[in-house]
Amino acid sequence: MTFREPHEMHKRRFSRNLGVGLTLAAFVALVFALTVVKVMHGEPMQGADQTVDPQAEPAKVQP
Repeated sequence: MTFREPHEMHKRRFSRNLGVGLTLAAFVALVFALTVVKVMHGEPMQGADQTVDPQAEPAKVQP
């Protein structure tokens, strides 16, 4: 039992799929790295929980 030689179209398709896969993996690694850096930076994260945050309001100036 012998295997047939892959057609030239399959070779090109594999090359394209490999490129798309590597690009996707690089994007995922970039998002992960940015997330780790943001978490390690230590700044408090603000969520959109619809409550009043006294730190976010501007200071009132008295005349």
